[in-house]
Amino acid sequence: MIEADVRFCIRCGSALENKYHSGRIRPTCPKCAWVYFSDPKVAVVAVVIQSGRVLLIKRLNEPRQGLWSLPGGFMDAGEDPAEAASRECLEETGLIIRVTRLIDVVSGRVHPRGADLLLAYRAEALSGEIIPGDDAGEAAFFAFDSLPPLAFESTSQVLTLLQGGGTETI
Repeated sequence: MIEADVRFCIRCGSALENKYHSGRIRPTCPKCAWVYFSDPKVAVVAVVIQSGRVLLIKRLNEPRQGLWSLPGGFMDAGEDPAEAASRECLEETGLIIRVTRLIDVVSGRVHPRGADLLLAYRAEALSGEIIPGDDAGEAAFFAFDSLPPLAFESTSQVLTLLQGGGTETI
């Protein structure tokens, strides 16, 4: 949730006021003193590579509708990050995967409702067939030298890292 969207106290229902608290201006209740602290949003992606090709999905929804990204999405509260990556991959591609390791943590929100942290996991496909679902219109494997237009800089960062631009490799 964006701080501008928070207008009423969740405890007493009073209209919130912006006041200085804990180092910055925050929505604060003038009646019961409750303070809204925006928690970071965490997303996960699965990087599935087969025969030197990476699995991508074409986004059905905004932001960046029609562009391609790694299968993934937001974690639910209390969910294990690797299990979230597996769940998201299954929902978007129809593939059952096994997460093998954490590749990288990418920070930086690229749009107002986006993630603050992205956990990128390397994974291998165990079973299933590619059937796009959830918010994926298409799902396919692409050679690293012929990638379609990518939706997010974080996708580019992770793929560059895997291609030898960092400590991880394909």
